[in-house]
Amino acid sequence: MRFAPDIIERLARARADLRMGVPIVLTYGPAAALVFAAETLDAKRFLDLRALDGELSLTITSRRAETLKARAYDADIARIALPSDADLKWVQGVADPADDLNSPMKGPLRTLRDGSADLHRAAIKMVKSARLLPAVLVLPLQEAGQFALDHGLTVIPVDLASPHLKATSPMHPVVHARLPMEAAEAGRLHIFRPEDGGEEHYAIEIGRPPRDAPVLARLHSACFTGDVLGSLKCDCGPQLRGALNQMGTLGHGVLLYLNQEGRGIGLANKMRAYSLQDQGFDTVEANHRLGFEDDERDFKIGAKILKEMGFSSVRLLTNNPKKIAMMEKSGVKVVERVPLKVGENTHNSDYLATKAAKSGHFL
Repeated sequence: MRFAPDIIERLARARADLRMGVPIVLTYGPAAALVFAAETLDAKRFLDLRALDGELSLTITSRRAETLKARAYDADIARIALPSDADLKWVQGVADPADDLNSPMKGPLRTLRDGSADLHRAAIKMVKSARLLPAVLVLPLQEAGQFALDHGLTVIPVDLASPHLKATSPMHPVVHARLPMEAAEAGRLHIFRPEDGGEEHYAIEIGRPPRDAPVLARLHSACFTGDVLGSLKCDCGPQLRGALNQMGTLGHGVLLYLNQEGRGIGLANKMRAYSLQDQGFDTVEANHRLGFEDDERDFKIGAKILKEMGFSSVRLLTNNPKKIAMMEKSGVKVVERVPLKVGENTHNSDYLATKAAKSGHFL
């Protein structure tokens, strides 16, 4: 009889802890560290953290380090030694670019180059997967097991967690039901739940498309601002409705609605990116200043759902060549790319131009 959580369940617990400002403990062989998400750390815990022995560092991604003119000796991340007089406001000012233009000088920043960065790199992956700013405070621990036990903290062995942080979680169907829509009365909504405790994803099936023929399909990433509020800053809402209308006219199709808001960084970080865009940065530049890559989405989720539904080939409604490459790599044949050019307006013309110039979209 075994009731203890396995590594996937412990990862889900760790993500929730980090989002609430609770630290976790990462271990890798004999090494161990206490990890806080810089975004959610509060003043009381920060003071308690500073009272502990050891070299406390603030780890950020190389994208964020480039903005701050800090050396990223570890290639993809930079470990910044915390100055003795650094307070929580300083930590969060380094983590969050919101005030960069008002206070551009954050340093001088001394970055570490000695010792292993494995725990720091894993910590960044953890906060990214929790949809938080990619910045963590890391403190090496000597007696990690006892420390975690004394404070009731979640312990994550990095060697066990790494495969799950890299892989796309298996998707399992939960339920499906008839859903008449404006675009098509013959609609059906399927709910898929990942094993890792992440957000559920949806498949909107129009009609009864045969499983042995290429289906008209679209991978659509959730966009609360565009899909629900009718935002003019992007073309997501028109793309969603345009794809459904094409499927409704044809009489069949599948639209996969993937909960990967803001190119996979979450709605809060997407709004941070919007704020940076108001300061004059384009979409890609804003993501980089936040510490993210151009696009953090995992399109393999869509391929997994299509295969779970019985489809092996598609006519893909997309302007994004990365989606085509991902489908083919994941074992779903793309027999045709169907363009979806809708929704351009005076508010999003620069955004669309950036997608074409920097992300290679067919626009």
